[in-house]
Amino acid sequence: MIKRSAFYVAAGILCLLGASGAFAQKKYDPGATDTEIKIGQNAPFSGPASSYSMLSRVQSAYIKTVNDRGGINGRKITLLSRDDGYSPPKSLDVIRQLVEDEQVLAIVSPFGTPTNAAIQKYLNTNNVPQLLVQSGASRWNAPKTFPWTTPYSPFYDTEGEIFANYLLRNKPDAKIAVLYQSDDIGRDYLKGLREGLGEQAATMIVKEASYQTTDPTIDSQILVLKDSGADVVFLAAQNKFAAQAIRKIHELGWKPTLLLTSIANSVSGVLAPAGLEASTGAITTTIYKVPDDPAWADDKGMKDYLAFMKENFPASSPNDITAITGYAAIEIAVEILKRCGDDLTRANVLKQATNLKGLKVSMLINGITIQTTPENYAAIEQTRFAKFDGKNWILFGDLVGKTQSISKR
Repeated sequence: MIKRSAFYVAAGILCLLGASGAFAQKKYDPGATDTEIKIGQNAPFSGPASSYSMLSRVQSAYIKTVNDRGGINGRKITLLSRDDGYSPPKSLDVIRQLVEDEQVLAIVSPFGTPTNAAIQKYLNTNNVPQLLVQSGASRWNAPKTFPWTTPYSPFYDTEGEIFANYLLRNKPDAKIAVLYQSDDIGRDYLKGLREGLGEQAATMIVKEASYQTTDPTIDSQILVLKDSGADVVFLAAQNKFAAQAIRKIHELGWKPTLLLTSIANSVSGVLAPAGLEASTGAITTTIYKVPDDPAWADDKGMKDYLAFMKENFPASSPNDITAITGYAAIEIAVEILKRCGDDLTRANVLKQATNLKGLKVSMLINGITIQTTPENYAAIEQTRFAKFDGKNWILFGDLVGKTQSISKR
């Protein structure tokens, strides 16, 4: 009798443990089930930033590849990309639809500075992850104020300071003209440039000109900058306007050193439309491997990326920085979801996204890894310089960060 009682007690304990274990293993918030993980994003398929839509198209194709291989932990991923035309009011509308109607688990790789600013408060108020924001504004790294928002790109002000360090070391007598977008993007770049130049900013920056994203052209701004006598032009501009600026500068016969920020260094999206000859000699910063560089010929990450692009976008250049960015960011997103296991709650998604220590990503330059902590969400804080040779970006110098400088080349 005692033995039988002990057996039933033991069996009962095992059942309870099994039930509690199963319960602990599977936790779901809206957008997650035994068979699916649903995520969403806003994207500029139309409007003034439509050249960046390649980012979202690449990510959709990447998710299809993941699903074809069995998904994540046995679940298929549904990525819902909604066109917002790079219009903040529309961004908020499509994000509300994704959260309230589509019931997505998280917003992943949402594009744009003004557009993300428009949705940030809504997502944080509703405790919905706003992951891997496709904008380098420093405002995305505010764990105490906006804990549900995490950045991806290096910050614009950091990049501006890195360019300042480069000029101080390599062209200390530079006369700098600045074209900047009249919003947080341009202001952050200009802030970083000024801070990096320090006391010399007042004499080295000889002219500044801004533009609105609704402006049809920036020809008049370029004429004003040329008349300043500048021999360096810092373009804190997005694709369309950076291309216009390069082309106009070339048409004028003006030959300043061109400094292109990382948001507008796409060969297909900026340099080709501006003219490859006009773009030759431009300097930029990048965190990515260069597909045409033979140094990466045997690199597995590069091989995987090139195979992906050949299969999914055979008519597009694999050198497109926008495509590479989309590929890298969605690779990180997939890793975050993998690490969630069966705890697919929004809180756990955020926890995994803010505890990425030393994560290696296929297309990031060796030495650059994803580093996030609950106190510091900044994912990438290093970069390298590259120079355009008329066909491709050629890397030079060592890794640099906000408080570092490069040796003269």
